[in-house]
Amino acid sequence: MAQQSGGSIINFSSINALLGPSNMPGYVTAKAGVVGMTKALARDYGESAIRVNAILPGWVVTERQLNTWLTPEAEADWMKQVALKERLQPSEVANLALFLAADDSRMITGQSFTIDGGRT
Repeated sequence: MAQQSGGSIINFSSINALLGPSNMPGYVTAKAGVVGMTKALARDYGESAIRVNAILPGWVVTERQLNTWLTPEAEADWMKQVALKERLQPSEVANLALFLAADDSRMITGQSFTIDGGRT
């Protein structure tokens, strides 16, 4: 990227890095570490015009979620916790990643973007 006059690195964390749910210390620590690494790498690579940002999604409704965890009760509980009463779709996370990869975000680096329908 440095030889190509810059670029964009997009890391993925989770809102659990912010919420710190119980019984998940390893996962929460790892996801929080991604946020810290994003900040550090943004400084390290900035002189090479490489931007580094992180996306922290909430509960994205994927096939795995639908087949494994998204029961009507779990979804009702989730909807009580969010401001926007809709399911977060993979395409919405992808659109945020596309923006961060594009030149439109050329002055954004070292940031963590939460996309969770207003839960956090």
